[in-house]
Amino acid sequence: MKNALIIGASGGIGDAVTQHLRGQGVDVTTLSRAADGFDVGNPASVDTHLERLAGPFDLIFVAVGILAPLWGAPEKALSAIKADDMAHVFAVNAIGPALILRHAARLLPNDARGVVATLSARVGSIGDNKIGGWHSYRASKAALNQIIHGAAIELGRSHKQSVCVALHPGTVATPFTADYAGRHKTVPAPEAAAHLLAVIEDLTPAQSGGFYDYAGQEVPW
Repeated sequence: MKNALIIGASGGIGDAVTQHLRGQGVDVTTLSRAADGFDVGNPASVDTHLERLAGPFDLIFVAVGILAPLWGAPEKALSAIKADDMAHVFAVNAIGPALILRHAARLLPNDARGVVATLSARVGSIGDNKIGGWHSYRASKAALNQIIHGAAIELGRSHKQSVCVALHPGTVATPFTADYAGRHKTVPAPEAAAHLLAVIEDLTPAQSGGFYDYAGQEVPW
């Protein structure tokens, strides 16, 4: 890997992935709201920032997402759903990555391996949902997974060596999860980044469109 684009690089996982790749000598381009004003929920912002980039990038790593709006929390019951809050979660977790993916074909190599990896979450798995709750977050990640699957099909037609996947990083010890980790075992962000990059390194075009965890195991839809 020579060139990588990390979107959401100011977050815990995004920053850890950036540092890990730079430690390996990879030329890393970063985008984030904090450093660049990159607003994944604003189509104009996404287009303006990505149209400035020429690529090609061997890896496009999308590490954007929210559990709930800053003014709210994940719903524990259907009665807690608020339309505006749900729309905001979808705008960041599903629509935002879709807007980024509109630029993927131009930013990936045409005739060499190129990977688009987007952070999803196991709770977005319909088959793995046994306890309910967290409706907006779960549904937005399930929507993201479908977007990734469809994008992989389309990219595969023009970029035969491309890999486009959704990744579950596990429960990572970051401010993102601080209030919700509970009894779940957490791993430090640098460790999670190393696991995810190892999975990315081993993925083949035949696996494009899939949903994988930090150990490379396929997650049920």
